[in-house]
Amino acid sequence: MRLIILGPPGSGKGVQSKRIGEHFGIVQISTGDSLRQAVASGAEIGRQARQYMEKGLLVPDNLMVQLVMDRLDQEDALGGFILDGFPRTISQAEMLDDLLQKEDRTLDAVLELKVRDGVVVSRLSNRRLCSQCGADYNLVTKPPKTEGVCDRCGGRLIQREDDREATILHRLEVYHRQTEPLEAYYSNKGHLLTFDAERSVEEVSAAIVEALESGTGS
Repeated sequence: MRLIILGPPGSGKGVQSKRIGEHFGIVQISTGDSLRQAVASGAEIGRQARQYMEKGLLVPDNLMVQLVMDRLDQEDALGGFILDGFPRTISQAEMLDDLLQKEDRTLDAVLELKVRDGVVVSRLSNRRLCSQCGADYNLVTKPPKTEGVCDRCGGRLIQREDDREATILHRLEVYHRQTEPLEAYYSNKGHLLTFDAERSVEEVSAAIVEALESGTGS
């Protein structure tokens, strides 16, 4: 099974892609992680990407698509994958489609997680991470037993810079402008399955599994 998962920041893409990957026995691929690994390894494509990243520039589409295809050609992805964080634009989607077609590989579905902007802001602005072990909390839905202290290791809880409201609103604006058009792109191809991601993690996962097994979205 070959899948892409789309959705705004805070929609739960990482959690759901991991759960769906485990359920169907396919590898979860985060393009952000793949990019960081390529840079850290000193691979040629990583060295090229690093030149842009160090200048604060976006990595060009052709490099990102090549990075993704290199990852999809690894043995653990040949039997299926769920791609999280890519494509982000119509141009990237078109390039990815062309390269997959050349390898006689087709997408089975594109999963779209729908969340209202206000819910995204609430989720992310209330998120806290442990500075020591990385445990994840939410001040509303999953608060620590002691304010500011990790239940697991006693470390200090922090708020990431990109979880501050002004940054969240900017990230949402970029998403609506660049990535949301992929909804129509994949819908026209008959790939899109849409889900209400304001429900609990378990409810969303169950809906996705049911849709993939029956071929219908919800």
